[in-house]
Amino acid sequence: MNMTHYPRLDETVCRETLPNGLKVCVVPKKGFARKAAYFVTDYGSIHTSFTLDGVHITTPDGVAHYLEHKMFDMPGRDVNEEFAALGANPNAFTTYDMTAYYFTCTEHFEQCLRLLLEFVSTPYFTQESVEKERGIIAQEILMYADSADSQVFEDLAQNLYAHHPIRVPIAGSVESIQAITPEILEQCHRAFYAPANMMLCVVGDVEPETVVKLCEEVLPRQEQSVGIPDLGEEEKMRCVRPISRRKMDVSMPTFQLGFKCPAGLTGEEFAHWELVAELASEALFGESSSLYMQMYEQGIIDSSFGGGVETVSGTAMITCGGDSDYPEKVCDAIVAHAQHLAKTGIAESEFARMKKSFMGRRVKDLDSFESTCFRLCAYQFENYDFFRFPESFETVKAEELRTFLQENIRLDRCGMAIVEPSEQEEKN
Repeated sequence: MNMTHYPRLDETVCRETLPNGLKVCVVPKKGFARKAAYFVTDYGSIHTSFTLDGVHITTPDGVAHYLEHKMFDMPGRDVNEEFAALGANPNAFTTYDMTAYYFTCTEHFEQCLRLLLEFVSTPYFTQESVEKERGIIAQEILMYADSADSQVFEDLAQNLYAHHPIRVPIAGSVESIQAITPEILEQCHRAFYAPANMMLCVVGDVEPETVVKLCEEVLPRQEQSVGIPDLGEEEKMRCVRPISRRKMDVSMPTFQLGFKCPAGLTGEEFAHWELVAELASEALFGESSSLYMQMYEQGIIDSSFGGGVETVSGTAMITCGGDSDYPEKVCDAIVAHAQHLAKTGIAESEFARMKKSFMGRRVKDLDSFESTCFRLCAYQFENYDFFRFPESFETVKAEELRTFLQENIRLDRCGMAIVEPSEQEEKN
């Protein structure tokens, strides 16, 4: 395996790309009992339109999430019970643009890793089990529909984007999942669960060669075809609508504010842009910013307020939100403060303090094995080595934050979603 040492982080990473295209990444942690393994595919809820072997395919909304649920089925076996017998904790999640299966353990690592590789690479979808899962997932969809936090972000996505599939909830709708069949699940597994579209990341006191050997034993040896996603036409920068409102059973209004940003960068360019965007967000409305303290003292935000950068393939946005009786005042204050910072710039001393704080948080985040695995995989799909962020960070200049705020924090790129108390809740 290729070994790279990162002196800034005091980390070493072993990497290898197998003949089948699978990217394997191991971060050795000598002396640690805990181990984590993430097996991730570059496939999420937005990938409902794709081409495989020259054939264009369109699938119902919610297939990636449905597939995540069904992958734990194996003929004559109970995957969760097998993990439990090994003392491991397995789980999985689906995002807009990736699906991850993972476990943590302190012993029996090799057996756990073999089991992870086996069940994720084994499509087993019977009509009976798919039908049974439909009701479970429908209940999950209804649960999210009753969540103000989920609804307000989904409404924001629809306000910002005209046609990008981020407009659609990750789990789909109760109606869309009715059209999901075993054949569709099989087709999508073949298209996106090919090793060449996946990455395995392991963190812990393990032998990298053992990880590679298990992959070679369990997974297909030959490289397979991978689906080519189609996210539709490029989005215009102007938002679809500036504001939306809906009523739900909440005690006070909650909101999400978003500013649409250019997307499409990869590799070093993407990583640099994201770092600039993160620092610009911190300067604009981070907890230590002057605006945050001002809005908090005025009572137009509370401790629920927060935000940052959101990126999904084909999209990028700055978002913030929380509970507030005055969401429009928050929006006005943020736009006005952005215009002020764009004119005056950010003092070098303040910029240095922000960079130091941000770097400290990122490094501390690496204490979590799960977070390390997730970030290494997510950034790999963007063609960037996440452990290079200290070097990338050094290249960010204060003037770039000023330019970023000037170009992106504008009313024509701004959308807001508000969930207000229903009449019944207001009476109570």
